[in-house]
Amino acid sequence: MRTDVKHFLCRIEDGIATVSLDRPERKNPLTFDSYAELRDWFRDLHYSDAVKAVVFAPNGGNFSSGGDVHDIIGPLTKMSMKELLAFTRMTGDLVKAMVHCGKPIIAAVDGVCAGAGAIISMASDLRIATPEAKTAFLFNRVGLAGCDMGACAILPRIIGQGRAAELLYLGRSMTAEEGNAWGYFNKVVPAEDLMAEAQGLARRIADGPTWANMMTKTMLAQEWSMSIEQAIEAEAQAQAICMQGQDFHRAYEAFVAKEKPMFEGD
Repeated sequence: MRTDVKHFLCRIEDGIATVSLDRPERKNPLTFDSYAELRDWFRDLHYSDAVKAVVFAPNGGNFSSGGDVHDIIGPLTKMSMKELLAFTRMTGDLVKAMVHCGKPIIAAVDGVCAGAGAIISMASDLRIATPEAKTAFLFNRVGLAGCDMGACAILPRIIGQGRAAELLYLGRSMTAEEGNAWGYFNKVVPAEDLMAEAQGLARRIADGPTWANMMTKTMLAQEWSMSIEQAIEAEAQAQAICMQGQDFHRAYEAFVAKEKPMFEGD
């Protein structure tokens, strides 16, 4: 899996990839290039055995301020409809790539987490925040609909329709306290503990049954559009596939031997 990226930071250690945007002096805005490179990186991640979990980290005390005003917003005002649609599809493809990458993603949110930055945290599987985190889906504050990059589909599933509508209509910041109470954040921790908590959670996931975790992530995404009957059948098939794997047999043998199972992802 590539770490020689140009438009964001990436390191891979012992099965855990840690990525972050790299413009801390401007609160880590996204650019056309970083959007595209992140999209391609998460697409490639689906085929990588080197990474078992991802931590999307803050940089310099902030997660991301969203699309860069000068590098993105300004040029968008001069584009044709065809060009604009190509851009909005490309940004949506980043969310698709995150959802379908097959690896659990943990967003470690600190400071500003706005616009597309909020979307990246939303598209992650788990979210940990500091008390200073301020998450804002502020698209309507720049004259745009709140339905950007899947927000109207995903956010209500996390915090409920009414709360999502409030954030998307008003564009106001959701505090860490609100996010924790509403189920957006799995945990709120002091800033000095944020990365240790995120990396610790990633470690627990990476040490687990990788293939089964991939199947769980796949089912979480696919079952949004299924009936209960379809979902139960899909899960029956997924579980039967996992029962063919060696990790299932390792878990049984470890239980019998009263030992901790050592999963290998097959």
